Amino acid sequence: MISINVNQQPYEIDVDPRTPLLWVLREQLGLIGTKFGCGIAQCGACTVQLNGAPIRSCATPVSAASGGEITTIEGIGFGGMHPVQQAWIDEQVPQCGYCQAGQIVAAAALLDRVPNPTDADIDTAMRGNLCRCGTYPRIRRGIKRAAAIMAASRDAADSSDG
Repeated sequence: MISINVNQQPYEIDVDPRTPLLWVLREQLGLIGTKFGCGIAQCGACTVQLNGAPIRSCATPVSAASGGEITTIEGIGFGGMHPVQQAWIDEQVPQCGYCQAGQIVAAAALLDRVPNPTDADIDTAMRGNLCRCGTYPRIRRGIKRAAAIMAASRDAADSSDG
């Protein structure tokens, strides 16, 4: 049995420890928002967060996630819409949408680390997430809009504390 914590929920999973985390999420837990893209950690469709860092779940054995906190697309904005999700809607980021779960998870991790990212920060953080439809300009605008939403929320919280 392997103990994992997914979207703030503990699970005991009886699988081979070498099983890719992606398949545990999709087949054992029914969390199908995380997509299979390439199977070799090159496209980013399977991106989830492990302890706040984006990882490729298709190439990460479930044993590597044991004891860590996994966040999937289903856990982003848990209890409400995450600013990245709102920005994706506002900017009409998705075209086909297949890669967008991984894009959103990676963007949320970026904004947790870098609240006001530059274009270079965005390029570096998102370079492993491929979009076959080429919506990269909209993805960048979405990340910048999400950063602005988050900054406005922080400013509002700061002003109400004072």
